[in-house]
Amino acid sequence: MKEVDQKEFGAVNIIAKGTQLQGNLITNGDCRIDGMIKGNVSSKAKIIIGQSGIVEGNIVCANIEIEGNVKAESLTVQELISLKSTANLVGNITANKIAIEPGAEFSGNCRMNNQKNAAPAAPTAPAEK
Repeated sequence: MKEVDQKEFGAVNIIAKGTQLQGNLITNGDCRIDGMIKGNVSSKAKIIIGQSGIVEGNIVCANIEIEGNVKAESLTVQELISLKSTANLVGNITANKIAIEPGAEFSGNCRMNNQKNAAPAAPTAPAEK
């Protein structure tokens, strides 16, 4: 049987308000979190943390929109991290782009990892024969 990518069906994982998850969440598709997760979250797509959402753990994803609370040692985002006006983020960010609305709270460091502006690699010496 052929394996089918979740994105083909537009699958969205939802952790509803009132739901508590202890452990790591790994998904290929989009994920909306309105409940609480104590553990690491990893997605190859977009994560949305709603106003009632709480994540206590590291996050790795393609894009993220935060409206709720995140306490993490690190957030690694391939493209865009968006902090909405109700967001409260404590942690260190690595991302290509960041958008912060007035009112959002952020405590930590931010490292922009834009590949277009990265310094070119140093030339390597030719291998000896």
